[in-house]
Amino acid sequence: MAASAAPGTKCTIKVPSAVSALFLGREDTLCVGSVTVPDDGSVRWYTLPSGKVTRAVKPLGEEISSIVFSKAKKGEQNNVWVASGRKVFCFPSESQKIILSAEDASHSIDLGEDEEDLLNELCVSDNGKSLAFGTDSGTVGVIDLSSKTVARMKSRHTTVCGCVKFIPDRPSELLSGGYDSALLHFDIGQGSVLSRRDIPASPPEQGVSLSPPFVLSMSISNTGLLAASTADGRVWLGGGGEKRSNASQGGRKKRSRKWEGLKEEDGVWLKVAEGPVVSAAFRDSTRLVTCSLLGSLTGYAVSRDEKGALLATKIWGATTSALEKVNAMAVSPALLVVGGFGKDGKGVVEVWHETPRDASEPAP
Repeated sequence: MAASAAPGTKCTIKVPSAVSALFLGREDTLCVGSVTVPDDGSVRWYTLPSGKVTRAVKPLGEEISSIVFSKAKKGEQNNVWVASGRKVFCFPSESQKIILSAEDASHSIDLGEDEEDLLNELCVSDNGKSLAFGTDSGTVGVIDLSSKTVARMKSRHTTVCGCVKFIPDRPSELLSGGYDSALLHFDIGQGSVLSRRDIPASPPEQGVSLSPPFVLSMSISNTGLLAASTADGRVWLGGGGEKRSNASQGGRKKRSRKWEGLKEEDGVWLKVAEGPVVSAAFRDSTRLVTCSLLGSLTGYAVSRDEKGALLATKIWGATTSALEKVNAMAVSPALLVVGGFGKDGKGVVEVWHETPRDASEPAP
């Protein structure tokens, strides 16, 4: 397995308040959401690599927890969906106005069940028809983007649902992760659970118990591989739902009725950091990046051995330079963006670029 050099920093962007959400759009457009403070725009659009602000949204009243893009119908404009507090706002992806406000949103939907039920991650389905969300009460729900109707799953997490992801090529299936250390796989139409995985706690190290294995992030590759990061410094790779060639599986295999990515027997644990792993994300079907709360970045090459067992080989490691703590990460095949706050408490975004492969042995 060839190794890669660690990415190099492309630019550092200063933001008035701590960064809480990131999204990488097309043509190197970066959206940055932040904790709301007086006189600070809660969402900013940047053009990379210059780091120049092109648009902004005035404070929406609460911290920005998630930002996603959705494709509109032919002839219509694409949209940006922003989660802030209990509400989700829909803004046009392009506008003649440089400074937007809540009044410029085409839609605003209150999804919280009470005053303290705040939104966490948003996710748009591959077909662009649905928007999934998770909340602090543990609710998992889906918005039909055509009718704007809201459907909540019949089962929920017992505490915070921090992340949601649609299963690639299966728009009727949804995965959620929670602070109850559970992964729930839903049939959206029925609102029922198709499969579930409860993550066990790590064994104590030298007699010291680690943090509970809260699920902090999830990523599903376009081939169906799952990466779920936890608060106790680990990442679980689930390969049961991966789409593989017939040759690699020893013959023809029919498409399964449902995604099977939570099967314990086809997964592997990675020990990534000593503290919480804030984010794990696939750059493509074979490259995974992880980031810890304290800014430790690690790149892995994901493959299978001759018997078909899942492997993850570390190929590079790096550490953020200007961040005291990391809150969010966004990736593309060529870029890696990390956001949080520096020692002064103000927001910082570091943009890292991919470097060519230049070594023949895996990184230590």
